[in-house]
Amino acid sequence: MQYDFIKLEHRLKKELDEDRYQHTLGVMFTASALAMCHGGDIQQAECAGLLHDCAKCIPNDKKLKMCEEYGIEVTPTERKAQFLLHSKLGAYLAKAQYGIEDEEILSAIRWHTTGRPNMSRLEKIIFIADYIEPRRNKAEHLPEIRQLAFQDLNQTVLRILEDTLHYLDRGKGEVDEMSRSAFRYYYNLFGNPDDKGRSLTE
Repeated sequence: MQYDFIKLEHRLKKELDEDRYQHTLGVMFTASALAMCHGGDIQQAECAGLLHDCAKCIPNDKKLKMCEEYGIEVTPTERKAQFLLHSKLGAYLAKAQYGIEDEEILSAIRWHTTGRPNMSRLEKIIFIADYIEPRRNKAEHLPEIRQLAFQDLNQTVLRILEDTLHYLDRGKGEVDEMSRSAFRYYYNLFGNPDDKGRSLTE
């Protein structure tokens, strides 16, 4: 399917602040590059990258109210860390307001923050692109992870989940159980039993 990216970008720019919009463009371009590298659908990657944060700039209390209004399930962790709701709310809005019907794209938007076990190639691409896009500069090990992203998607997902959980487990934020489940899944398949990540599966 062909998407009118100029129209989508024009509408999206009205919904995001400038920093978030620039991040979004970075994710879109990074996702398309990863799709080229790993044999993914470039149009899907661009579209999911462009819309992945379409609900990000909605105030947190309004995110919660909208989820309740639209019948979107809210977990106890999401009630405490309402910014996490932008992923599932974004998937809803991508369909309802931006006209995206492709379930693969909607699922990639839905899981781009926490990840999940057994992600599709597109889900991995958006999850990774959100973490490594060029304007990101605060996460640990970014140079290594950026290089790895163009070699092995599964190892990159594992490394991002590991670094994220280590960060959150130091008291830097709420840990969504789906992220820990995703880490267990990828660690069991692709991890080294002797490395530091073993404690995160417990």
